[in-house]
Amino acid sequence: MSFPKPAITPTKFTDRVVGSLQSIEHTLPTVTITRGGHIYNCAESDQSLYLVKSGQVKTVIVTSTGKRCLLDLYIAGDIFGELCMTQLGRIETAVAMADTELTRIPYSKFFKILAGSGLLEEFAEHLAGRLSERQRVIVDLVTLESELRLAARLLQLSHRFGQSHQRGLKIAARLTQEELAEMVGTTRSRVGYFLKRFREAGLLESSRGWITIRNEANLAEYIEARLGLSDASV
Repeated sequence: MSFPKPAITPTKFTDRVVGSLQSIEHTLPTVTITRGGHIYNCAESDQSLYLVKSGQVKTVIVTSTGKRCLLDLYIAGDIFGELCMTQLGRIETAVAMADTELTRIPYSKFFKILAGSGLLEEFAEHLAGRLSERQRVIVDLVTLESELRLAARLLQLSHRFGQSHQRGLKIAARLTQEELAEMVGTTRSRVGYFLKRFREAGLLESSRGWITIRNEANLAEYIEARLGLSDASV
């Protein structure tokens, strides 16, 4: 099992988009959402993408039984809502995890920006990277036990949001144990137990929702070793 980093990170792509937006940004609406507020809801028709200027956003799906699944996270510099381009209703709900400021970009303008800046091919690669991430999450949900799902998700988040820190790589998205549980399909108490195990193994540090991966290679090796034990017991 390997954990490759994406060839084009969301930040690099959105940096280029933001640069291209500068000349028309004054014509685009700014949306301010307080913590817990919804940017859009499942099944709504919304023909816009959103650039996070500050704050943090999550996209979630709620099942018919009321169970919440946290699909993805977005922080300052990220773009989300790309599926509006299918012109179908939203399949998820976008929720502000903190007071958040967004730039709303109608998808028709977004395409003109990409075409005018020569970014269409890079946007296709960006979408392919997102699709690859989603497929990896699905595979992990089906094939891994809950502890390894959490470890693999934290590793993926460190690849995407990691910021160099004196103690390791700090994930720049703040997450509660409940939100981590919604990401990996387990309970909050199990997440707390697994985080304690990871801390005791020297793999990470966590405090007030902030997680620092001490060493990505060690975390990947931990997953590989646990997979080996699982395979040996079959």
